[in-house]
Amino acid sequence: MSEEVPSGPSIQELVEIEASLRRVLCLGIVRAEGVAVRLDAPDVWAEIDRVGSALRAHYGGKTPGEMPGLQPARELYRRTGEDPTKLRPSSEALLRRILRGEALYRINSLVDLCNLCALEFLLPIGLYDMDRISGPVMARLGIDDEGYESLGKGTYTVAGRLALFDMHGPFGSPTNDSKRTAITEDTRHCLMVIFGPGSYPAIRMDGHAHAAIVRLREFAQPARVEKVVLGGR
Repeated sequence: MSEEVPSGPSIQELVEIEASLRRVLCLGIVRAEGVAVRLDAPDVWAEIDRVGSALRAHYGGKTPGEMPGLQPARELYRRTGEDPTKLRPSSEALLRRILRGEALYRINSLVDLCNLCALEFLLPIGLYDMDRISGPVMARLGIDDEGYESLGKGTYTVAGRLALFDMHGPFGSPTNDSKRTAITEDTRHCLMVIFGPGSYPAIRMDGHAHAAIVRLREFAQPARVEKVVLGGR
């Protein structure tokens, strides 16, 4: 079945990496229109449980440094001036929670689907309501006092940190996302950004983006989808 591409500007026109970071970042980007968001998502939760059990079997008893799957996200943080042992990539925070035997927070079917993908790829993923984003998106380091009201963690300062920006300022990062562009049950048009280091193979990132689309079709029934990889080797 052929994919219907979302209307309006293409992803290449919507998202850009700031010039100084083009060799530092590899981004997998998926845009989907017509998604269905459910408050209760037992099908997604069952899949998270299945993936969580596999991760515990594979990584149980190991330290983060002994887990090869975590190293690309940690490299991304180091390349952008962050210490991943002090400020953890969101994907590592999810994995550590799973390995402790703790359940992930249940938000809604789309957010939980994003967490499922982050566990599968072990890369940070941002998920945003496209109708709450204004103008083109730029991935760059924050400056001065730039920041946003994050989901559950108060004000998140992005000065010197990697973040995504639109015409109103920062709204997401590999660590957490903002309330301004949060996914709700009313979301119908979403943007997913998979964060990786510049050394990440572009073909592998493209595989992640394809897998995310498969998950979206399985759990969110989008009418149209589009993907692209920016950067990578």
